[in-house]
Amino acid sequence: MKLFRRDMACAELVEVITDYLEGKLPAGDRRRFERHLSACDGCDAYLDQMRTTISLSGRLRVEDVPAELEERLLVAFRDWKTA
Repeated sequence: MKLFRRDMACAELVEVITDYLEGKLPAGDRRRFERHLSACDGCDAYLDQMRTTISLSGRLRVEDVPAELEERLLVAFRDWKTA
């Protein structure tokens, strides 16, 4: 787990947002994360978007995603991960 400076930057928040949402951030990092959210409207909105995305995508069934879209998504994620 990456430890942060006293103040968390937006880029650092993005790196650990999944750990935050899953309750896996250590207490000190969680406090820095939440302190950053209280002062940064952009990251607060990003957190809301992530929560909405997780909620909506959790409702999808395999048959809801057309094969062509599934392939496009898989390619996009492969390309993103290698970048």
